[in-house]
Amino acid sequence: MNPLRPLHFRKNGTFRIVQFTDIHWQNDDPADWLSRDLMQEILNAEAPDLVVFTGDIIHSELCDNPAAAFAHAVSAVSESGTPWAFVFGNHDAEEGITREALMTLSGRLPGCIAQRGPSECSGVGNYSIIIGGSEDCARTAAVLYLFDSGSKAPQDIGGAAWIEQDQIQWYRQQSLRYRTSKNGGAVPSLAFFHIPLPEYNDLWDFHTCYGTNLEGVGSPRINSGLFHAFWESGDVKGVFAGHDHLNDYWGYLHGISLCYGRTTGFNAYGRDGLARGARVIELREGDGEFATWLRLEGGVLVKEQPLHSPLYSDLALQLKKRLPSSITR
Repeated sequence: MNPLRPLHFRKNGTFRIVQFTDIHWQNDDPADWLSRDLMQEILNAEAPDLVVFTGDIIHSELCDNPAAAFAHAVSAVSESGTPWAFVFGNHDAEEGITREALMTLSGRLPGCIAQRGPSECSGVGNYSIIIGGSEDCARTAAVLYLFDSGSKAPQDIGGAAWIEQDQIQWYRQQSLRYRTSKNGGAVPSLAFFHIPLPEYNDLWDFHTCYGTNLEGVGSPRINSGLFHAFWESGDVKGVFAGHDHLNDYWGYLHGISLCYGRTTGFNAYGRDGLARGARVIELREGDGEFATWLRLEGGVLVKEQPLHSPLYSDLALQLKKRLPSSITR
């Protein structure tokens, strides 16, 4: 990890994060350089304190040189002087390079504060980042948790991988350690990983949320319990994922905000009318509350996304209207 000035809240009590996701850099194609230009544009517009890449930075199986592709994919950030961190997606190390090799490479790039994380945990890149206070940089004012959400589930189950029990136990231990250092109080926290949790389905189906879901949720078919651990610990206020390129919605589930990023990469699949961009998160010191918005290509700022009413509530209402009154009483 490169030596950098410790991260801390600004004097006005805010800390701004830009989430880039699913860049899918390949071989310096024209689409790749469009992705870089967009990242540069967003950095200039938002001036973040930190950038977090939430996976699929490269599409390794399509890269002639995955290491070079990775360095190029993050170059707009690494050359900007902005600290940055990342988690792995399912495509970053499928072929031609390993997670370990990419993590080692990242440590040689300017501004990277990613860590390999404990070797006893599944995956590579499970780590926490401390954000210091605005008046006292040495005080732990907030924590960011980053997880390797894996790639594919075992063939007999299919679908996406899930965050394993040893990773969840690591989070619980970290959360308790930070809580102890704060005399028992929960330290406001955010979490970042690539593959969305199964609870993203519950949010869309049963709760009011905001934004777009044009492809369904590519979550694991097994729920390993990370969301429950967040809820039980009481510190994680927001969760940020990528993976599903046509989804960008967010909303609250049992007091925790579940958020998709907006796909950044022009070499990633997309849809006409759904501009590339990034999610921006502005964390507030003290209570851990945050504001979030989208910054899109062409300088477009989206602070209010379309309202989505719960799918199954709507269906139940329609059914109720069609049933005889004697049944619906």
